[in-house]
Amino acid sequence: MRLSEQQLDRATGVLVGTAAGDALGAGYEFTHPSADTRIFMKGGGTFDWAPGEWTDDTSMAMCVARGLSSGRADLDAIAAEFVRWYDSNPPDIGNQTRAVLSARSTSAQAMTRKAASLSGRTGGNGSLMRTAPVALAFLDDAAGCVDAAGAIGDLTHHDERAREACQLWSFAIRHAVLTGTLDGMRLYLADAPASTNDYWSPLLDIAETGTPADFPNNGWVVHALQTAWWAITTTGGDVPATLEYCVRAGNDTDTTAAIAGGLVGACRGATAVPSEWVEILHGYPDATGADLGTITRRIIDPATP
Repeated sequence: MRLSEQQLDRATGVLVGTAAGDALGAGYEFTHPSADTRIFMKGGGTFDWAPGEWTDDTSMAMCVARGLSSGRADLDAIAAEFVRWYDSNPPDIGNQTRAVLSARSTSAQAMTRKAASLSGRTGGNGSLMRTAPVALAFLDDAAGCVDAAGAIGDLTHHDERAREACQLWSFAIRHAVLTGTLDGMRLYLADAPASTNDYWSPLLDIAETGTPADFPNNGWVVHALQTAWWAITTTGGDVPATLEYCVRAGNDTDTTAAIAGGLVGACRGATAVPSEWVEILHGYPDATGADLGTITRRIIDPATP
């Protein structure tokens, strides 16, 4: 697909927005900033991140991106990238993801089986946080985007709502890149099975009219999606304000801001992310904010080296 200059900026905004939200929220994770707290790219936090350093959210998104090409998601390659990242001994990794990756599965099929074998609460936000780049590989294939998002989510999170959340969000990101609008989730639900629409539509309504107190457990994929959507719709899709609102919502601040960043970045573009943030972005695998545009172009254009 040949993209316009504006669409290419929006495509680049997918990873840039994800990384910026992640790094902004990293210093406030598991806290609830007061109204007078200044929100900035300060680093620190639970794992003493450097200013501008992204966390496991973007690191895993980078693993996904490495297994993507135009029209294709190589699940075995993505699974191998997850294991490679796990072997780097990352400072932050979700309990559910750790339980799956510690098996060091050698194929996507084996990894998916391991995820399906877990019991208890398997609907954490760890698959949604990394789903943003999936849309970049399927800009001309809506059904392929949805299928890939579900399959990549299933690698570590065997949960119906986690799968649906990844599909909803990835579809919305794809739609935002192409059109510059935020109505992708509602369009997706309009054609989704009744059970999916009946579950998610009221939750989006609550996010649009409520407050974070209505969805406080944002380590759970459902409340994480609601927090991100609340921040986007409350701010009208302004990128810095959206990411700040996610941080002010508290708790899993890096993840909700990363999730929101992928979609709002897809809608407003990389140029809407403050340049002073982009200049200091960095993280696994030894990448910087400047590299995110190159990665984006490689995914969407097979001719890119």
